[in-house]
Amino acid sequence: MQKPSPSIAPIEVLPPHAPLPAYYGDEVEHDRFLRRIFDDTAPDYERIERLLALGSGPRYRRAALLRAGLAAGAQVLDVGIGTGLVAREALALIGPHGRLVGIDPSPGMMREVALPGVELIRGRAEALPLPEAGSNFLSMGYALRHIADVNAAFAEFFRVLRPGGRLLVLEITKPAGPIGTALLKTYMRTVVPVIARIVARRRDTAELWRYYWDTIEACIPPESVLAALRAAGFEDAHRHVELGIFSEYTAVKPA
Repeated sequence: MQKPSPSIAPIEVLPPHAPLPAYYGDEVEHDRFLRRIFDDTAPDYERIERLLALGSGPRYRRAALLRAGLAAGAQVLDVGIGTGLVAREALALIGPHGRLVGIDPSPGMMREVALPGVELIRGRAEALPLPEAGSNFLSMGYALRHIADVNAAFAEFFRVLRPGGRLLVLEITKPAGPIGTALLKTYMRTVVPVIARIVARRRDTAELWRYYWDTIEACIPPESVLAALRAAGFEDAHRHVELGIFSEYTAVKPA
């Protein structure tokens, strides 16, 4: 008599933050909201980002990529490429012998990517439309809060990386103390939307930046992100923090 195949327990769904009913009611509405807000505000995104970062964004992203081990000739997958802010710095580091593929669910964002030689594919972090073990470096810049399932995304990241491949997830994290949290909340909920209304060309841009803070405030803690990386099979999972809010999660797929 043939023994039944052992059942495999499904991976628990891990949303990056609690639902935000001010913006959507369920996951279907959440997906629709994200497509709208990112498609509609894409032409304003880099202009606002440059103002908020006071021009330091490219320097920081390049330093983070170097800390994560990105080197010349790497085969890079940039998940949530957006308008290409992380990809631009990665291209400068990998040089002419490297290759970069960008994945994003927003056609509007990808239309703003002006990076020669980059292959753009529409897709989601939880179901990457790519074969196994095709990249040796994977980056995700400030998009973790906008996916539906952290565990599913990290399982996909593990799948598409080669053995020994390296991972970098950049994210903005709520400060540890109440004073820092209150200051950042005031900045993101009041100052940033005002700046956005003044300089933006799109009506929804101020809403995007308010939503940005609400996802930061509601996001799962760094310990949960590191635990999810380890549960996906990654080794050497670490978090490096700059200025108390810029988190760099790094990990390696076992060789």
